[in-house]
Amino acid sequence: MRLPLILALPFLIINALIDWYICRAVSRRCRHGRRFWKPFALWSSVLLAAGFILIICWPKKGAGDTGLEWLMWMLYIYSSIYLSKIIFIIFDLIGKIPQLWHKKRIPGSSAAAGVLSTATFIMMLWGIFNARNIDIRQIEYRHPALPEAFDGMTIAQISDLHVGTYGSDTTFVSALVDSVNALRPDVIVFTGDIVNRHTSEIEPFTTVLSRLNAPQGVYSVLGNHDYGDYYHWASQADKDANQQMLNSTERAMGWQLLNNENRTLRAGGDSIVIIGVENIGDFPFPRYGDLDKAYDGDLENPVFKILLSHNPAHWTEDIAQSPDKNIALTLAGHTHAMQFALGRVSPAPLRYKTWGGMYTDPDGAHDLYVNIGAGEVAIPARIGATPEVTLFTLRKGEKTPGHARVYQPTDE
Repeated sequence: MRLPLILALPFLIINALIDWYICRAVSRRCRHGRRFWKPFALWSSVLLAAGFILIICWPKKGAGDTGLEWLMWMLYIYSSIYLSKIIFIIFDLIGKIPQLWHKKRIPGSSAAAGVLSTATFIMMLWGIFNARNIDIRQIEYRHPALPEAFDGMTIAQISDLHVGTYGSDTTFVSALVDSVNALRPDVIVFTGDIVNRHTSEIEPFTTVLSRLNAPQGVYSVLGNHDYGDYYHWASQADKDANQQMLNSTERAMGWQLLNNENRTLRAGGDSIVIIGVENIGDFPFPRYGDLDKAYDGDLENPVFKILLSHNPAHWTEDIAQSPDKNIALTLAGHTHAMQFALGRVSPAPLRYKTWGGMYTDPDGAHDLYVNIGAGEVAIPARIGATPEVTLFTLRKGEKTPGHARVYQPTDE
């Protein structure tokens, strides 16, 4: 426990300085500020510091689900408060710039700082409610190699449910299932992370998720959270049993779980192949998948192939610009757009090379779509990065210019 406390010390010092600055600024510029704001700032700072220490020292892998849910809310409230305070300080300091030349501070700068910090806090609260607003994105995907019989076929993609975040409340997941079924897709795919830490989280949701229905099947793959790597197991045998239970549960729901496997869809004498790999990700995520095993054939052959792979890093590192892998379209998830995206403005590109939407390699030979997911992890909110259901309509034909953002491997 000493190491987490040592790591937390710089943050506690910074937060104390933030509280000191705000208390000093408000007490100077507000009537009765000294009488009210100083005690308030002192005790709120103490309580928030205690909360931060609790968050840092909480035994996350061994903690129960209810404890982790409380921890998630504490972290979000803590972050919301201090982000708002930082916004106040930034704009209050901007107002002081003229004082460097012995002039008066910018009029109204403190009021503006207060308004902006309040707006930031409201935005953080809005993210809680936005996490239940489902966004259905419809995409027409054209490819010259698509067999004629599959022209017009529809595929609905969902990803990253993280059902453990909802406890036993099935309201949102039920609404999501209804939204997908209402699209009447020919195929439904789920691209990983159905739980947070262990299989028992899915138990309240099996009946609801069993309602997902498509004429040509529901297909799924596993994500990094689906292997029990974020939970402290008493033994490897317990972890293995948990994994077997998750696999059998998904299949019992009527889903075809593709653990390094593939399925051939047939129509009118034509066929396409759906390939599913276990999780293949960049560091620090373990590599469980094997694409060669999943296809069990010649990846260069001309059959039209769609790959389900949870982490888009698999596409950027192994598939983009690989002439020996003739895979038309890869569907991925994992990024969540870091649960913050106002238009194309998001912190996600700082971590992920491909984080949301459609991408193509420089030659246009391989395409990737990254679904930003439906659930939440770490924080119980989605600020602008609305839960996504993607409906693809496959069309035979030449790709249109600008159909996707070009991924440049030289940017790595």
